[in-house]
Amino acid sequence: MRADEKICGIDPDSQFVELAVEVFGMLADATRVRIILALRGSGELSVNHLADIVDKSPTAVSQHLAKLRMARIVTTRQEGQRVFYRLENEHASQLVSDAIFQAEHSLGGIPRHHHLEAEE
Repeated sequence: MRADEKICGIDPDSQFVELAVEVFGMLADATRVRIILALRGSGELSVNHLADIVDKSPTAVSQHLAKLRMARIVTTRQEGQRVFYRLENEHASQLVSDAIFQAEHSLGGIPRHHHLEAEE
């Protein structure tokens, strides 16, 4: 393999940098972050169940889910009239977790997630 050939897009001159910025833009909304957090531990949920969890109207949650679906962050499964949403892959969940961990660092002191790592 030649040194100038890139296997992955993790490089400052990668064609994926702009797409990554779009992903961050998609995640720059508290309701969408809450939806991702709700889905990460639940497998799949309906719009109404997600609306209850994130304390928003089903209409608002549905609009956020449509955007997340267009961005391929969530995917759907239909069962009769009901549509269930789940995360497309683990990456959005990891991004949200890392952002929350970074936010904990901004508060100063030893973040909670470092306490948890020490206990393991």
